Amino acid sequence: MEQSLPVYILSGFLGSGKTTLLQRLLDHWNHQGLRPAVIMNELGEVNLDGLLVEQSVPMAEMLGGCICCTSRGDLSTELTTLVKKESPDVVIIEATGAANPLEIVDAVTETSLYQQVELKGLITVVDTAHLLELYRSQQGATYRLMQEQIRCASVLILNKTDRIQAAEIAEISEVLRKWNAYAEILPAVRCELEPEALLGSVGAVHMEDRPEGGEHMEGGAEGVMHASHDHVMAYTHYFQNPVNSEEFERFVKELPRDVYRAKGIVTFTDTSSRFLFQYAYREADFMRITPQGEVPDVAVFIGEHFSSGELRRELLRLERRLLTRPAAVKRSL
Repeated sequence: MEQSLPVYILSGFLGSGKTTLLQRLLDHWNHQGLRPAVIMNELGEVNLDGLLVEQSVPMAEMLGGCICCTSRGDLSTELTTLVKKESPDVVIIEATGAANPLEIVDAVTETSLYQQVELKGLITVVDTAHLLELYRSQQGATYRLMQEQIRCASVLILNKTDRIQAAEIAEISEVLRKWNAYAEILPAVRCELEPEALLGSVGAVHMEDRPEGGEHMEGGAEGVMHASHDHVMAYTHYFQNPVNSEEFERFVKELPRDVYRAKGIVTFTDTSSRFLFQYAYREADFMRITPQGEVPDVAVFIGEHFSSGELRRELLRLERRLLTRPAAVKRSL
């Protein structure tokens, strides 16, 4: 089965150092012999940050709006088009500093319903001095947005630490840990970090990470790959086999409360059609569909710090039930 394409989201408030980090990551992937591609979002009509990026890197520009609100519906389309046109090995999305990451996560995972893509993680760059100033005043829309960007991150880069004292670094690190108990915190100046160490915190991208098969990493051929930690923001599961509809409905109904959104396309053993399912606010909906083209069976789960391992084990158990039970009677949903 074709392996999934890794996608990263790069978040952080205006001027935090996102574009500097983006260039470092692109240099790293190019040096590895990988082909990276970029989706860059700007509130204005001119992509000034894009002028700083190596021109040989394939880039899609989303200008004149924030991809978490006015342009959100276009992000899935842009990502799909970029993947088909450029066939990259890895994609990184640099969001405007005003973006709410959770909305972007939802848009990116929408693409996984139609293409083999995996959201590997969300990297948030924090302007240390700016956040410290806002934290001490504890007011304003900027402060609340920074909180949201930090809370959703897979890894936090505490940038510009040369601009504050050691005691203040300890103070703001404690604040970050209070807002996000799971993300690794990496102090930096001008985002000078070893890319291997950074990507290792959210799931590194290497050629050997995309084998034809095998179980030497979490996911193997049945599920997408993940970082070594088990607390994630989004988990994508590509099915190898159909599952029983009643068992799957029960599984969705019993999802942990930390999963607040789920969606996917599933083939059932006991029905004659494929179904699109949506889950939100503890309610699930199933709709019969006939997809055009080669559309995978996939389920995407979005939430905060739930266990991807537990979901994966249960989904694999549902798939294996096909091999151990007699043929089911077709039912209508």
